[in-house]
Amino acid sequence: MEHTEKRTDRRVVKTKKAIRNAFAKLLSEKELDKITMKDIAEEANINRKTLYNYYGGIYQLVDEIGDEVISAFDEAMRDVDFRRAMSEPSTFFRRLTEILLRDMEFYGHLLSMSGNVSLANKIADTVKLKARQAVMNQLNVDEGVVDVAVDYSVTGMMTVYKSWFNSGRKMSIEELSEIVRQICIYGVSSVLGD
Repeated sequence: MEHTEKRTDRRVVKTKKAIRNAFAKLLSEKELDKITMKDIAEEANINRKTLYNYYGGIYQLVDEIGDEVISAFDEAMRDVDFRRAMSEPSTFFRRLTEILLRDMEFYGHLLSMSGNVSLANKIADTVKLKARQAVMNQLNVDEGVVDVAVDYSVTGMMTVYKSWFNSGRKMSIEELSEIVRQICIYGVSSVLGD
C-alpha cells in the first residue's frame, strides 16, 4: 500500500513540475493574459482534464508558483546570521545558488519573463520584505538604511540573474554568484580592479 502511495506522489510531483515548467516557459514567451489553460496543457504534454485536476485556472497556478519561489528564497534566508554574513556572506550566496541549481529550467524561464511584471514584482517585493525583516531582527540599523540596502541588493541580484539567464549563460552560476557576492559586500570596484 505504501509503495503505491510513493509512486503516486512521484507522478503528482512530476506532473506538477511539467505544468510549472510549461507555464514558466510560456511566461517567458508571452503575456500572462494571452496564456490559456490549453496552451499550458499542450506545452506540458498533458491533457486539459489533468491540468484542471490540479489547478482551477491560471491565477491559481500563478499564486502557487509565486508562493513556491518565495518559500525557496525564504528558506535561503532562514537561519542566516546577518552579523556574520556581513563579513562572510558565502553561506547565503551558496544557498541562493543551490535554489537556482535545483531547477535551472524553471528559474531560467521565470527570470526570462518579458512583460509579466506582476509575478516578478510580487516575488521581488516579498523577498525584499523577508530580507528586511531578517536584517531588522538581527542588526541595530536605521530602517531607512535597511530599506535602501535591501532594495538595491535584491533588485540588483534579480536583474543580474535575469540577464545571465537571457544571455546564453557564458559563465557558470557559481562564478556569477561569486561576482554578485563580491559586489554586494565590497562594491563594484572589487570586481573591476583598481
